[in-house]
Amino acid sequence: MKFFFPDSQDLVSPTYDFIHDEYSPLRVRQRDDRYAHEVLNEPAYDGVLVSKAVVDGSVQGAGKYSMPQRQRIYRMGVRAFFRLPEGTATMGDCGSFTYANEPEPPYRIAEVLDFYEECGFDAGVSVDHVILGYSKSGEAVPDDWYRRQQMTLECAQKYLDETRARNSSVQPIGAAQGWDPASYAESVAALQGMGYQRIALGGMIALRTPDIVDCLSAIDDIRSIDSSLHLLGISRIDNFDTFKSLGVTSFDSTSAFRQAFMDERDNYHTVDTTFAAIRVPQVEGNVTLKRAILSGRVRQADAVAGERDALVALREFDSGRIGMATALDSVLAYERLVIGPKKKSYADQYRRTLEAAPWRTCRCGLCADYGIEIAVFRGTERNKRRGFHNLATLRRKIAMKLERVKQ
Repeated sequence: MKFFFPDSQDLVSPTYDFIHDEYSPLRVRQRDDRYAHEVLNEPAYDGVLVSKAVVDGSVQGAGKYSMPQRQRIYRMGVRAFFRLPEGTATMGDCGSFTYANEPEPPYRIAEVLDFYEECGFDAGVSVDHVILGYSKSGEAVPDDWYRRQQMTLECAQKYLDETRARNSSVQPIGAAQGWDPASYAESVAALQGMGYQRIALGGMIALRTPDIVDCLSAIDDIRSIDSSLHLLGISRIDNFDTFKSLGVTSFDSTSAFRQAFMDERDNYHTVDTTFAAIRVPQVEGNVTLKRAILSGRVRQADAVAGERDALVALREFDSGRIGMATALDSVLAYERLVIGPKKKSYADQYRRTLEAAPWRTCRCGLCADYGIEIAVFRGTERNKRRGFHNLATLRRKIAMKLERVKQ
């Protein structure tokens, strides 16, 4: 089971100053900043997934890449651009969620294959049009769902024809869309009939795990023995043994990374559990606190002092110079300034995090280098490092899960 990490140009600066919260004046982002696979002690993923919409933009506007970055990935190729370790797989797709509301995909087949070939991807997914819905009742579904499924299959045939005409080195992956187990199975059967041996299942991100399993089971009834499946945007690690038994050999997801800074509480992952990161927002960067200062509820001097005291206390705790209770008191004093007296405190979650201090025993490399900073919810440099740690943890959990399946 291979894990692909979808790229969105997430990097960290090795020279970032955590004490003063500032970048080096000599920093050059494209030269100095590092990807997860460059700063972790262990593999974070088996491959990277890069969407054309992220690089080149789509109907919604520019992508995540600046013009110089876009020029570099085309000039250098995906492997050199990301400075990938040997053996790391690369996959391209179109990023269909970026144009989900359009009547049809904005890309021509030839230009998508041009993107894959010029950037040197190992494999590329055919152009698809995501179906934003799922039917469990067997009732009639919108005509647009049928139209999108048919459009996706037509694009898959044209894409496969184009790869064959060019004798392309890019392995073709057929995209399958559906709205229930039967329609997904129909799509996979059609793709196999075209000659695809690797098939990516799209549009499943919002589905409950039992619904995904139902779809995979229906697909398994018609799946050729030499066909393998990729789950687009799906992790659900607790079900990997089931997924694997039903033909899934790879998946991609940003969930573990994004939970580091998007989830309310499950920010720091271990193989056994999750912890809440300790929120110490910057006075100048927190909208709620700035409003409180402008309204006169909080004095700016008190906010600055509270922020400083919380950070110092956490570092003193991590070095063993003060106890957990003292550090927690400082954090909660600042929390009261930030959220006010009426909102719910994170006190219980923070106490659990500090008592466990999971970063002290983590072997990802980042935790040993940065200590408690990795568990502080504050700014992109800390939050992305914690996200990278979560990726390494996910990769470790996958390996453990698959090892148990073998036994």
